Amino acid sequence: MSATSSTATPALKAEILAEALPYIRRFSNKTIVIKYGGNAMTDPRLKDCFARDVVLLKLVGLNPVVVHGGGPQIENLLTRVGKKGEFVQGLRVTDAETMDVVEMVLGGQVNKEIVNLINQNGGKAIGLTGKDANFIRARKLLIQKKDAPQGDVIDIGQVGEISQIDPSPITLLHQADFIPVIAPIGVGEAGETYNINADVVAGKLAEVLKAEKLMLLTNTPGVLSKAGQLLTGITPLEIEEMVDDGTLSGGMLPKISSALDAARSGVKSVHIIDGRVEHCLLLEILTDHGVGTMIKSS
Repeated sequence: MSATSSTATPALKAEILAEALPYIRRFSNKTIVIKYGGNAMTDPRLKDCFARDVVLLKLVGLNPVVVHGGGPQIENLLTRVGKKGEFVQGLRVTDAETMDVVEMVLGGQVNKEIVNLINQNGGKAIGLTGKDANFIRARKLLIQKKDAPQGDVIDIGQVGEISQIDPSPITLLHQADFIPVIAPIGVGEAGETYNINADVVAGKLAEVLKAEKLMLLTNTPGVLSKAGQLLTGITPLEIEEMVDDGTLSGGMLPKISSALDAARSGVKSVHIIDGRVEHCLLLEILTDHGVGTMIKSS
């Protein structure tokens, strides 16, 4: 139990519960897509808080969908087999051997750990990859070289971009009161396996499911200005300027891109939140106190 919860008076706890009521009513039966990654996936206390948040959201009538990453876990196993991870524009270069490691870690180890954690906290979670029922269709992603002629691309191996998502498996799980936990692995037309950035999968899934919210957990307070200040609200134009001047770079690029695409495609609100804060999901969804940056659609 955290210090805050152990010292709060019964009256304060009741006030907090009452504060959540209008949000529960507003978001009842709405889909919330959550990209789970960073410290929240590795710190035992934060892992427990995350699982309890997801279970509570389901119990009060929301439909959470969890999409997870697993970068640190992949790096650990690659190191053990003598390979060094390589990234281009924030995306992991994935040859055939690396793809085997990625699929083993994401589809096996990490996915099942999250499923088990949610179930241990009273939920009913089921793990999937995009290969299950072929629900995430993908094709090979080729990256345009920076400052190079159009068509001058970089081949980063078995990295995919989403061509289609079939929402029916997720819809069926929701109807049966299950919590879907999704590993970002897609399948090609000929059965090829593709590694897809988890932020991209979460964003596209939020669009397809017509989600109320897309929540992207990070290891930062949110989107930071060049001076290091938290920007609680930001527009697409402001984001483009921050990318151009280098304020946003590396692993933040696919996260920002997915957030913008989702906001422009009908997801009502997109939040980049600090996954290092205990119960960050409940704070952002069910209270008046935000813990990150909201992407505005205009």
